[in-house]
Amino acid sequence: MKTVLRIDNLYKDFAGLRVLSGITIDVLEGERHVIIGPNGAGKTTLFNIITGLYRPTKGRIYFLDKDITAAPPQKIARLGLSRSFQIINVFPRMTVYENVRNAIVSKVNHRLNCMMLLGRNKTIARETEHVIDLFALKEVKDVAAADLSYGTQRHLELSLALARDPVLIMLDEPTAGLNSEECRNAVQLIRQVTEGKTLVMVEHDMDVVFNLADRITVLSGGTVLATGSPDEIRENNQVKRAYLGRK
Repeated sequence: MKTVLRIDNLYKDFAGLRVLSGITIDVLEGERHVIIGPNGAGKTTLFNIITGLYRPTKGRIYFLDKDITAAPPQKIARLGLSRSFQIINVFPRMTVYENVRNAIVSKVNHRLNCMMLLGRNKTIARETEHVIDLFALKEVKDVAAADLSYGTQRHLELSLALARDPVLIMLDEPTAGLNSEECRNAVQLIRQVTEGKTLVMVEHDMDVVFNLADRITVLSGGTVLATGSPDEIRENNQVKRAYLGRK
């Protein structure tokens, strides 16, 4: 099976404090790969390095066999990698429709000039409506993002990550702050819209993790403690002691 993302012996220091130490992970095409670990394990730092927000101290990152270790975020995004954030990251004063349309335009903007975009207005509108329907946002498409409920804002952010039709989707704690019903809806939506796609997700809710993951990587103290199937992770004694055994 093809490797979409390879993280090779990655280290990250902040002012002498080592946050990541020798991280090596392979993400295979079409799998849902979930990264878990205690607070401070380095999960979000790893996400930020992969997506170009931070530079690693040492090690390499390969996406679709291209070395993206030193690439800026916009170049990585153009290669087909899209992410969400722990903190909701949408345009609050824009409507749902305008938010999604911006994501659609960004998908084509690197290969079309402004005049060509104007000529493709109907195509952009059609794609925008498709994404809005897919994420069940039609009833609120004319509502400003700031006026949506927290759960609906999460749905909107997920739609923005998927609207660009990425090769690799990266979700950073997509169920954070959701109540039980919202969480169930989010899991169902993520499963639906990532079917057949490659997903890397950081998640703290173990029910979500074991419901969605094909493979799980456990970080602890900035290192990889274990990688395996959900059943393998459940039965791993090191993982139980370091993480799963904690309440």
